[in-house]
Amino acid sequence: MTVLAAIPSPTQAVWELGPLPIRAYALCIIAGIVAAVVITERRWVARGGAKADVLDIAVWAVPFGIIGGRLYHVISSPRPYFGEGGDPLRAFAIWEGGLGIWGAIALGGVGAWIACRRRGIPLPAFADALAPGLLVAQAIGRLGNWFNNELYGRATDLPWALTIYDWTGTQAAVGPDGQPVVLGTFHPTFLYELLWNLAAAAVVVWADRRFRLSHGRAFALYVALYCLGRLWIELLRTDPAETFAGIRINVFTSVIVGLLAVAYLVWQRGRPREVITRGRDAGDTAPVRRPQADAAPAAAPAAAEPRDGEDPGGDGDRRHPDA
Repeated sequence: MTVLAAIPSPTQAVWELGPLPIRAYALCIIAGIVAAVVITERRWVARGGAKADVLDIAVWAVPFGIIGGRLYHVISSPRPYFGEGGDPLRAFAIWEGGLGIWGAIALGGVGAWIACRRRGIPLPAFADALAPGLLVAQAIGRLGNWFNNELYGRATDLPWALTIYDWTGTQAAVGPDGQPVVLGTFHPTFLYELLWNLAAAAVVVWADRRFRLSHGRAFALYVALYCLGRLWIELLRTDPAETFAGIRINVFTSVIVGLLAVAYLVWQRGRPREVITRGRDAGDTAPVRRPQADAAPAAAPAAAEPRDGEDPGGDGDRRHPDA
């Protein structure tokens, strides 16, 4: 195959706007965060949450997630920073790329827990609302890897092979002929993960509607699906990473975390869906009209409303099969 028949890669990832560098990787991360907030906001309000909750939680979760993602990346790929010829100060250069999703989820979850606790929101219910938006955010973020000519797999001549250039850190190196220097064509693992994440997001939305997932099960489904995709994608990657017994650490992480997610799905099976009333209390959602047959007599005393996260003990969820 010729280079022209392959998927092209950008030859530049940074643009100078006066003294301010505009980095494609950072723009993709920001776009992913915005998409996650918008999607989560719609889902959270539909669950009965207040619209303002999502931004308030994001203020805590996003910085924690970025720090956690960077820590995991540096720990799992330490050679560019602490190996021979490495530069430890580059460990702080997040703008160059390198965020590990496992660290981002772990520490971002801590930030979300703090925010949810401050606002009296059940974290598992919020995580269920977040799950599809998080997958979409990860998909958009992978475009940053494309701009940086990184996250590719083994060499291949398949029709969807990705052209990779000799990279200087901000742009493709130029040869004596004035053209970008091509290293070859490789598996576009960034694209595989992008498409897998979008498909997984669709599955989570479908399963949540079909089975009325609750108590963190939609989030667990997201984790299980992501780990399944990451497992086979990780086996295609050739970029430097720490290994154990000749196998990349991220492969072990995918297997262990994925199995834990499946175990949680089974463990929480059958629990009724939480009742969230924050949106109604804040006036963000319209009151739900009850069927006429279920209406209480006018003289009957009003029943106490369940608080956020409480199980009302009704039969509504029994009409829906569980996953």
